[in-house]
Amino acid sequence: MSDSLFASFLGRDMAVDLGTANTLVYVRGRGIVLNEPSVVAVNVRDGRPLAVGSEAKRMVGRTPSHIQSVRPLKDGVIADFEICEKMLRYFIQRVHQRRWAKPRMVICVPSGITGVERRAVQEAAEYAGARKPAYIIEEPMAAAIGAGLPVHEPTGNMVVDIGGGTTEVAVISLGGIVTSQSVRIGGDELDDAIAQYIKKEYSLAIGERTSEEIKMALGSAFELEEELNAEIRGRDLITGLPKTIVTSTKEIREAIEEPVTAIVDAVKVTLDKTPPELAADIMEQGIVLTGGGALLHGLDARLSSETGMPIVMAKNPLHCVAIGGGQFLEEFAALKSLISSTDH
Repeated sequence: MSDSLFASFLGRDMAVDLGTANTLVYVRGRGIVLNEPSVVAVNVRDGRPLAVGSEAKRMVGRTPSHIQSVRPLKDGVIADFEICEKMLRYFIQRVHQRRWAKPRMVICVPSGITGVERRAVQEAAEYAGARKPAYIIEEPMAAAIGAGLPVHEPTGNMVVDIGGGTTEVAVISLGGIVTSQSVRIGGDELDDAIAQYIKKEYSLAIGERTSEEIKMALGSAFELEEELNAEIRGRDLITGLPKTIVTSTKEIREAIEEPVTAIVDAVKVTLDKTPPELAADIMEQGIVLTGGGALLHGLDARLSSETGMPIVMAKNPLHCVAIGGGQFLEEFAALKSLISSTDH
């Protein structure tokens, strides 16, 4: 095969971080080329998708009754197979111009999903245009590689990947996951907790976009040196009219305490199951945080306080899983043993 033809085949390989909140696509030799919300706006009259990604997310809460904004993934797994397949097809076509050739694809999935859920992801990718078989890599392994951890060495590496729908905690050594914990709690649960708190305490209804904005502005997992306040606008559930309230970081910390505690507990359970030699390595190197949820203010301090371990924020926490999946493409022959397909 000529070098130019071989290069064109390489250009078709892609890794997909199929997230509950966002989907990222890494193309071999090019890096991350797409980062879009995992949202599809659908015309319910005929099932036709009207918008995908950022455009669809802008429509959330602002559509007429015959248009619905659908998030096809929930808790890290496919909730609507048909819409997920259409979303994947759209993203593949955006980055892969050669319609006649199917790209080889690696898809990143939570470590705690069932065999049925795993197969659903593979089938969605294959129906969307991926070459069979679509390969699967577990998110904590991809996150660890994307964060630059020496996963092939005989030392303990611990990664905590907090996504939109799941939190993946894993201890990795010699190219394998030694022990792990997967909980279906992530950024979405923090958003929901904020919306429920505001509804209960202030009789105010707010949308998911507003909840996410509050989380980013006021959310914290640990007491801050300086507490902040912010205005929130929503609909008064008593009068039905627009209303503005003022809330604080202290209140929002109280609102998200339950899901934050569940994340902390998952880390503690994993540490408790870690062999002593690997635990000593982790004590020396630290626990690495990845994923969008890792950006929650004070989460590193909270984890350090409750585990006694040093906490390290990955360089590009939002991109670690996609970058790790991409590394499998770049070194496919050497790393193929770490991924799986239905043929294995």
